[in-house]
Amino acid sequence: MYSLIDLTGKTILVVGASQGIGRQTAITLSEIGARCILIARNEEKLKGVLEELDGTGHGYRCLDVSDMAAIEPCVKDIVAEYGHLDGMVYASGVTNDRPLNLLTPEIVDVTLKTNLEGFLQMVRSITKKNRFNPGMRIVGIASTAALRGTKAHTVYSASKAGMNGAVQCLAKELKARDICINTVAPAMIRTAMYEKWYQDNGEDSLPVKSLNHFQYLGVGEPTDIANAIAFLLSSAASRISGICLPVDGGSTTN
Repeated sequence: MYSLIDLTGKTILVVGASQGIGRQTAITLSEIGARCILIARNEEKLKGVLEELDGTGHGYRCLDVSDMAAIEPCVKDIVAEYGHLDGMVYASGVTNDRPLNLLTPEIVDVTLKTNLEGFLQMVRSITKKNRFNPGMRIVGIASTAALRGTKAHTVYSASKAGMNGAVQCLAKELKARDICINTVAPAMIRTAMYEKWYQDNGEDSLPVKSLNHFQYLGVGEPTDIANAIAFLLSSAASRISGICLPVDGGSTTN
């Protein structure tokens, strides 16, 4: 049977693979044939995700993406062991929601380093000569927070909007290397973070009722985002680059 999305034989780097959307993305990609190299800080969690993957040949590396000096050696080591890369998913991110008076330089720095600068340095490292195969595809996890403002989301929204802006520029620069780069923008997704938020507020609270109104297709599942990422990594998306694809339950249209 013809399969529109098939990543058989592709080696995909999944950054932030230890939990949430990154974890589910790695699982989904392995189910459609990809060999996944997982990156995150927590080795125990990475080993757990590794056991959930279909197929063989997968691997992992422990890396804190806010440590800029460690990114290049890590990528170099991965390519030396697993060969040229066919794609990358950047799912690492921190929220650090703060009102303006608590938005200290330290909070701004760690958020931008993890959400934006780490992404840029990963892209820079994997797109160097002899590190990727022709037709490589890169997907960053942005957020609907980059598309519409929410109180106390200032630095998080800025970091994700920065990712989207960077991708528009990088798409033009990387075209010469036959590389496509895009982002997906989730709204509220049923992860551990959502479950805690839901429990803290309660079903009848104003925040939950407001969410149900604006995100009228309902709270998404990690598989919804993973499926969109799989499409953008596949040859079916070969003419798509420099865009942000909302996977948002309708929230940005409300």
